[in-house]
Amino acid sequence: MSLVDLMPLIIIAVIIIALAILFTFVPVALWISALAAGVKVSIFTLIGMRLRRVVPSRVINPLIKAHKAGLNVTTNQLESHYLAGGNVDRVVNALIAAHRANIALPFERGAAIDLAGRDVLEAVQMSVNPKVIETPFIAGIAMDGIEVKALARITVRANLDRLVGGAGEETVIARVGEGVVSTIGSSETHKKVLENPDSISHTVLAKGLDAGTAFEILSIDIADVDVGKNIGAILQTDQAEADKNIAQAKAEERRAMAVAQEQEMLARVQEMRAKVVEAEADVPLALGEALRSGKMGVMDYLNYENINADTDMRDTIGKLTKENNDENGKK
Repeated sequence: MSLVDLMPLIIIAVIIIALAILFTFVPVALWISALAAGVKVSIFTLIGMRLRRVVPSRVINPLIKAHKAGLNVTTNQLESHYLAGGNVDRVVNALIAAHRANIALPFERGAAIDLAGRDVLEAVQMSVNPKVIETPFIAGIAMDGIEVKALARITVRANLDRLVGGAGEETVIARVGEGVVSTIGSSETHKKVLENPDSISHTVLAKGLDAGTAFEILSIDIADVDVGKNIGAILQTDQAEADKNIAQAKAEERRAMAVAQEQEMLARVQEMRAKVVEAEADVPLALGEALRSGKMGVMDYLNYENINADTDMRDTIGKLTKENNDENGKK
């Protein structure tokens, strides 16, 4: 076949390839769907999205959905949110839900909530249908020392104005727990808490615990109240045990000081006895010196010895008399 005969086939092949490239690069089907839905989107806009590495379906489909819902959203807004890393479809769904529920939610705020990492659709749903947060058992001690445990259920509604930068559920639970502990602690007896558990919810709710949070507290309900340990008695017992140990330590200290003092006195007695023995050893020397110097005569010395002998005899008689009296007393 000649080149002239092949020319029509070549032209047809080129046309098919061109159409394939066109339908691959340009989402013609998506453009037709947008036109059918009444959304005016230029084919060049779709090509520009391809060049900006934007998936056209991620922008056009939510745009069609928003247009059908009566929302005034532009292509540039959706495309910029997509390029910022947001979830365009979820933001549009949230805007539609807010519009149906008559909740004011501009696109910029919804996009900011989504970029902040929060689920904007869930927030809108929570604004329509409040959420119940259940706290763990919160233990407080009344003035009479009895521990009271309370389980609270917090009904909250999302506050879209404070959703960006507002505190989360953990802060709400912590504040409610603090309020419950404070209310129980200010009660004179645990019986009052058991009789009127709603006093806890009224007191806590009046403190405005939702300030600075992403929620609005609608109600705080006490679901369960239990009596725990007698903390006051336990503390008193521990204090008494500590006082006893301190008293025992002080008594042992005084006993040790008394023993030390006794040993010191015994040592001093032995010291004095040693001095007496030392002084008695000087008596014979003094007698001998007195006899040699003539200050004492022989008769004086004999009288001295007689006095000593008489003293020893009396001591012996006294000891014998005492022993006899002891034996008679035993009989």
